[in-house]
Amino acid sequence: MNNRKIIKAYKTFISTSFNVDNSIDKFKDGIIYTLYSDKFNSLKVGFAENDRFLEKILSSESLILLDRKKGNQKELFLLINTLKELGIKYSDNFYFKYSSSLMRHLSTLGWPVGRSLYKQRKIKKTLLCA
Repeated sequence: MNNRKIIKAYKTFISTSFNVDNSIDKFKDGIIYTLYSDKFNSLKVGFAENDRFLEKILSSESLILLDRKKGNQKELFLLINTLKELGIKYSDNFYFKYSSSLMRHLSTLGWPVGRSLYKQRKIKKTLLCA
């Protein structure tokens, strides 16, 4: 008979310390909004730090405010990257050509689009019993 030794090895974890600073938030809180240009048939999405800044944008350009809500710059950044991955192109200052598919994507992503240009479909199912 062979005398075999069984050696058990245990994995050890090496602890490291990370210097993570959660107190500083890179993204400011404010208002995220959607504007519509009837002249160019385009949408503009954006971020404003407060109501005065948003009013300044509305008065300087001939745009219609579709909707707005509280949010931060991170939401705008994520929206732009998501739309880019979906193949939706935009020009400078986040202007998009209006389309029903763009409005559907914006609504699905939780972006404020209002109800004047986009009416969400309601699907009703009926149950038939035989």
